[in-house]
Amino acid sequence: MKPITLQNYAEGRWVAGSGALAELRSAIDGEVVALTSSQGLDFAAMLGFARKQAASSLQAMTFHDRAKMLKALAEALTARKEELYELSYNTGATKADAWIDIDGGIGTLAVYQGKGRRELPNERILIDGNVEALSRNGTFQGLHVYTSLQGVAVHINAFNFPVWGMLEKLAPTFLAGMPAIVKPASATAYLTEAAVRIMLEANVLPAGALQLIVGATGDLFDHLTCQDVVSFTGSASTAMKLRTHPTIVRESVRFVAEQDSLNASVLGPDATPQSPEFDLFIKEVAKEMSVKAGQKCTAIRRAIVPAALLDAAEQALKERLSRIVVGDPREEATRMGALVSTSQREDVRARIAELARDSAIVFGDPGAAPVNAKGAFMSPVLLRCERPRDARAVHDVEAFGPVTTLMAYADRSEAFELANRGKGSLVMSVFTHDTMFAEDIVLDCGAFHGRIAFIDRDSAKESTGHGSPMPHLTHGGPGRAGGGEEMGGVRGVMHYMQRSALQGHPRVLSSIVSRFIAGAPTKDAGALHPFRLKFHDLALGYQLKTKPREITMDDIEHFARFTGDTFYAHMDEEAARANPLFGGRVAHGYLILAFAAGLFVDPDPGPVLANYGLDNLRFVKPVKPGEAISVSLTVKEKTLRKPDQGEVRWDVVVSNGAGETVAAYDLLTMNAA
Repeated sequence: MKPITLQNYAEGRWVAGSGALAELRSAIDGEVVALTSSQGLDFAAMLGFARKQAASSLQAMTFHDRAKMLKALAEALTARKEELYELSYNTGATKADAWIDIDGGIGTLAVYQGKGRRELPNERILIDGNVEALSRNGTFQGLHVYTSLQGVAVHINAFNFPVWGMLEKLAPTFLAGMPAIVKPASATAYLTEAAVRIMLEANVLPAGALQLIVGATGDLFDHLTCQDVVSFTGSASTAMKLRTHPTIVRESVRFVAEQDSLNASVLGPDATPQSPEFDLFIKEVAKEMSVKAGQKCTAIRRAIVPAALLDAAEQALKERLSRIVVGDPREEATRMGALVSTSQREDVRARIAELARDSAIVFGDPGAAPVNAKGAFMSPVLLRCERPRDARAVHDVEAFGPVTTLMAYADRSEAFELANRGKGSLVMSVFTHDTMFAEDIVLDCGAFHGRIAFIDRDSAKESTGHGSPMPHLTHGGPGRAGGGEEMGGVRGVMHYMQRSALQGHPRVLSSIVSRFIAGAPTKDAGALHPFRLKFHDLALGYQLKTKPREITMDDIEHFARFTGDTFYAHMDEEAARANPLFGGRVAHGYLILAFAAGLFVDPDPGPVLANYGLDNLRFVKPVKPGEAISVSLTVKEKTLRKPDQGEVRWDVVVSNGAGETVAAYDLLTMNAA
């Protein structure tokens, strides 16, 4: 098969690199599958094109607009994913490996589009937290907001996940309103290039929103500014080189690193060879050694077990590893494919030699080529470290392949010490049914691990396992793992935005963030009840003030009998008087809510389709029999959910006769548009 010549996508067009072309070889048979170069690109112009053409277009879109864009990209990739699967085989990945990479990446886009629609406003500014009172009378207040950075996100990705690694960065980047320049690792760049072509052909991205470099980055870093972000996945040595680039330091360019780390898996002291947790541990360690041929930044490198179970764990692992068929990933019987290249395999072999200074190889032959000499195949390799507390290599050296070291701990404190000797990891998994051990390991080890996965007999069936970072949760870790974070739901979006503190009158702040803030001007509803107005006709600050209603003792007693809520504070005068918070019988909180609804609800059919929830409910002050309540109902925020329907968030304040707030909450309704 004739190799394809990869192209860069720069300044809105596909461009082949000039000069000598690098050969990219198949991991299966060593044949050249692609040629690549980025020579001749004007990297400063690429940055300028993104800033000028795409940044303003993306930032003009709301979060919901950008979420719809992500959905369209996911649909385009799904429709043509078989093309990507076919290319993926040359990376050494099995069909199951490719599913994690390709479908996992598409799934990440889907999660972010859903979160963008549900959790972010249909606006361009994101509010962070609550309003802060800065003055006595409320005419000067503070609020934190996020706005899109006005630069470019440079994504430098690793070879092991050419699709997922790209999409898990692009999803929050695009949702934040930033354009991106993607630089994949050369070894698997042909798969990334194919995915980029599919996304561009979907014709949903603004010009310049996505550019691709399939070679070296040249002087790209020299042209970065404080508005740009570099998001890197790869080795610690490369991260250090990039992080200390003079422009990164001088311009305070945001640098997010996700580095390979010596992740650990710990079998709890409560486990026995007959316990479910033991079997789950063995299964997970073997799986993490074979999935993607162990080429995962989250793979288990150190398997830590109670000393009494070391022999049993070794035997069980050897038995399971012996059943793993290494071979051509296209073959149905294959359970582990090849490493990405022969040079990568040689690096893994060198690292195993270093590990063997502290440990003994108890399974596998790192020097053997189990399939063919031209491919990058090797068997899984299990090492055993007898004295892990005294060892150094097992806690310092990572063989980025199908390699794990088994080691024992004498007691809980040694287990915690060994887990932390990795000096920071992306993930640690813990197999235990003892909740006290789980709590202790979080307190003692949490600071060293970006994610801790607890897997036991109760969670195993639905658990995503040790090595699967989910888009809902942060992916990253301290120390050796790079000190950065990716994904994490909406948290990941914020990495590509600037948080600013706003100060001013509620009128100004309310106008900026498109949300009513107490103290901002209101418009009296007068005779036109707000429930008579459609979504688009409701203005922020439109307010209904109700007439008062007295709450009587008969009301309280009837409510208690009707609902069965006979709590003493409502029914026993002597006991209620002894309560320092009440000093006598008081109305039920939910009676106050029910009467409040009766005061502001308009009963006739109209634009309000449904009341579907209350947020931030607080009962502030008790109401005693004989006191009257009234309600202020104000349009607080609006979010269009469908072309003909929109969510209205109402600010509800229930007051007593003295004007004091007795209850406050947000009411959510769905209104016809």
